[in-house]
Amino acid sequence: MHRIISSLIAGIALAILLFSGCKKDDCPSDCDLSLYNPTPYNIVRPQGFAEMVIPSDNPMTVEGIALGRKLFYEKRLSGNNTMSCATCHVQAQFSFTDKGTKFSTGIDGIQGNRNAMALINLGWGHKFFWDGRAATLEMQALGPVPNPIELHESWTNAVAKLKADTAYPRLFLQAFGICEIDSLHAAMAIAQFERTMISGNSKFDKFTRGEVALTPSEQNGFSLFNRDKTDLLSGGDCFHCHGGQGGLFTSNNFHNNGLDSLFTDLGLEVVTGDINDRGKFKSPTLRNIELTAPYMHDGRFATLEDVIEHYNAGGKPSATIDPNMKNLGVGLELSASEKTDLVNFLKTLTDMDYVNNQEFADPE
Repeated sequence: MHRIISSLIAGIALAILLFSGCKKDDCPSDCDLSLYNPTPYNIVRPQGFAEMVIPSDNPMTVEGIALGRKLFYEKRLSGNNTMSCATCHVQAQFSFTDKGTKFSTGIDGIQGNRNAMALINLGWGHKFFWDGRAATLEMQALGPVPNPIELHESWTNAVAKLKADTAYPRLFLQAFGICEIDSLHAAMAIAQFERTMISGNSKFDKFTRGEVALTPSEQNGFSLFNRDKTDLLSGGDCFHCHGGQGGLFTSNNFHNNGLDSLFTDLGLEVVTGDINDRGKFKSPTLRNIELTAPYMHDGRFATLEDVIEHYNAGGKPSATIDPNMKNLGVGLELSASEKTDLVNFLKTLTDMDYVNNQEFADPE
C-alpha cells in the first residue's frame, strides 16, 4: 500500500512541477519568449494501429522531439558523463536493447538484475518497466538518471550540466517556452521522442497490407500462434499475451508465465504489494523479437527456440500462474517442424527499417 501511496504522491508532484516553469513576468531578462513557436507534430500510425493517446500536458512538437532525441543520447545525464539512455538501448542490430547482454551494467560497474526491454511502439503502452512501476512514459524517463545502478546522477547535477551547455537553454525554450531547465521537462522531451519510435514495416506488416506472401512455414507458424492446443489440433497459444492488439503484439499486461515455482524476483508484487501479483511481469512486444535476445525479464533464454521449448514443456506451477498456461506438466506437444514454423513466423515481425531509421539515431 505504501508503494501505491508513494506513486500517487509522485504523480501529484509531477503535475505540480510540470506547470512550474517561469511566467513571462518573472523570466530571466535574457530569455526571449518570442523564440517559443512550437511546430505541432502528427503521429503517422501504421495500418491497423489505434490512435495514439497523447497526454494533454505534453503535446507532440517538432522542437520537443528534437530535444528529446538529443537528451536520449546525452551522456552528461550520467554521473561520470560516460553513459546515456542509448548506452543500454542500442538501435542498430539490437532494436534498442542492450547489445545481446543478459543484464546491463551501470557507470559504477554494477550489474542490474533485469534485462533491458526493447523500446518499440511505446506510445501505445502503459505501466512501463518489467514491473509496471512507471505509469507514463514521462515517469519512466525520470527513473534511470538517479538510479544508483544505472546512470547514478542526481537530476540536480544533470540539469546543472545541461544549463552550462549554451545549446540546451535555447532548445528547452523552443520546445516548452521555459527559461529554466528542469528534470520534468527533460523527461517530457524524452517521452515525446520515444513516442515517435514506431515499428510497422516488418514482413508481417507487408503481408497484412497485401504486399508480400508468407511462406508455408511462416503461415503455419502464424496459425499456431493464434490457436489454442486442443485434442485434435496443435497450438502455440501465444495470442493471449502477445496478440496483435492493434499491431502491438503485446497485451500490455502482466503475467506469470510459469518460469519459476519459487521467486527471487517478485515482479509486479513489488509495486502493488499484492501477493496475487507475485511472479507477474509485463508481456514485452514480439516485434523485432529476433533481434532482442536474450529473453524474459532475467534474460534466461538465449534463443527463440529456448523460449518456445519453455512453453512446449508446460512451465512450472505456482499459486499465481496465468490461467492461459493450461497444460502444466504436459505442455503444447508441438512437433519439431511446428516449433520451427513458429520461430519462422516470429521472424516475420523483424522490421529492419526501424533499426536503421536515421530519425532515431544519435543526432551528433
